[in-house]
Amino acid sequence: MTQQPALKVLVVDDDKSMRLSLVELLEAAGWQVQALARAALVADTLGHFQADVILSDVRMPGMSGLELLASLDRAEAPPMVLISAHGDIPMAVQAIQQGAYSFIEKPYEPRRLLTVLTHAAEQSRMRISNVRLRQRLYHLSGLDRVLLGQTDVVADLRRDILDLADTGASALISGETGTGKELVARALHDLGANPDAPFLALNCAALSPEAFEAEMFGVSGETEGRLVAASGGTLFLDEICSCPLPVQAKLLRVLEDKQILPVGATHPVPVTFRVVSATNEDVTLAVAENRLRQDLLFRINTLVLTLPPLRQRRDDLGLLATHFLAEFGRIYEVAMPELSQDDVAVMLAHDWPGNVRELRNACERRVLAARRGGGSMTHAIQTDTQFDDVPDTLREAVAAFERELIAKAIKAHEGRMDAAAEALGIGRRTLNEKIVKLGLDKDALI
Repeated sequence: MTQQPALKVLVVDDDKSMRLSLVELLEAAGWQVQALARAALVADTLGHFQADVILSDVRMPGMSGLELLASLDRAEAPPMVLISAHGDIPMAVQAIQQGAYSFIEKPYEPRRLLTVLTHAAEQSRMRISNVRLRQRLYHLSGLDRVLLGQTDVVADLRRDILDLADTGASALISGETGTGKELVARALHDLGANPDAPFLALNCAALSPEAFEAEMFGVSGETEGRLVAASGGTLFLDEICSCPLPVQAKLLRVLEDKQILPVGATHPVPVTFRVVSATNEDVTLAVAENRLRQDLLFRINTLVLTLPPLRQRRDDLGLLATHFLAEFGRIYEVAMPELSQDDVAVMLAHDWPGNVRELRNACERRVLAARRGGGSMTHAIQTDTQFDDVPDTLREAVAAFERELIAKAIKAHEGRMDAAAEALGIGRRTLNEKIVKLGLDKDALI
């Protein structure tokens, strides 16, 4: 049996005698201890001493324990236990609200102190272990390659899929055309409890009320229905809002009863599958317009995943384009075309109404043009529509993009410049400078 390494604690206390007393107690209990007299030294110390927990005094000269707590990144820093001889209930409540693991008053009871620190350290190690496990799952599942992107919204989506895949609960995936809804549905299936089971994808818009039962339930003594064949796996209902109402009623009955009756049969056949649905419409509006049954919606939306359009994750454009160009370069046995500044400018200026699917197709056209010794992303994007207003340079494209974002922020916040600047992640002064530089008419936008 492998012995676990000693737990590590970082002790912060300006009182030398108290600091030495804590070090002596903790080392006697088998801890690895690093002690500091000032909270300002903590950030640098954590760079080389991977503490499992921080034990800090509250009242110290310079940076206090509460100020140290507020300065730490909760997602990255170890948990923090505060200790003080001047503690009171309001201070303890404030510490816990700010994210402290626990609060202990001096004089402390050694056994309780060790118990609190041990629990905090073990939870910290468990959290880190889970993060590492999740990273290994990304690598093993290929999810980071299937759902490519570095923006926060895509990273959050990957985490949600890993968290929800093995629940077996029904899921509704919403997003514009081309955002990868079926890709996410297959990822939920592949990472679920039964990845080897069937994955049945149905285009609900193409389902016929007249032929539905024979095709899906089967005909007794003749054909096995598709739902029977998919039992044990995943049923993917694409374009659920376009499903004919009579078919919706039959689907609802199957989901509620978990059995079907083949045409001409006298005994029902049990079926079980996870239901994953997808739509590019507003389901609330579809229910209000009587195009989607509300009781069916309640059956399929236990989990809801929303896929962002490509125009909202422009930071991923270069990464995605490079990936697709390399992919088609291998397929068509041609050197991958390099992205020029003009290519980047064109991609940033384009709205990508077809989302990732449109970008993938454009990259394929770019590679096919490269086989003939020419081509550019400008021509690859120009299919049916001519984009005469595409900026000629990267600087012009960035300026156009900034102009669009700033205008939207000012409109969204009804001319409140402080709020607009905060939404854009820049200072008020920087926003004013950009408005002048870009030639925006603020009054005309409100």
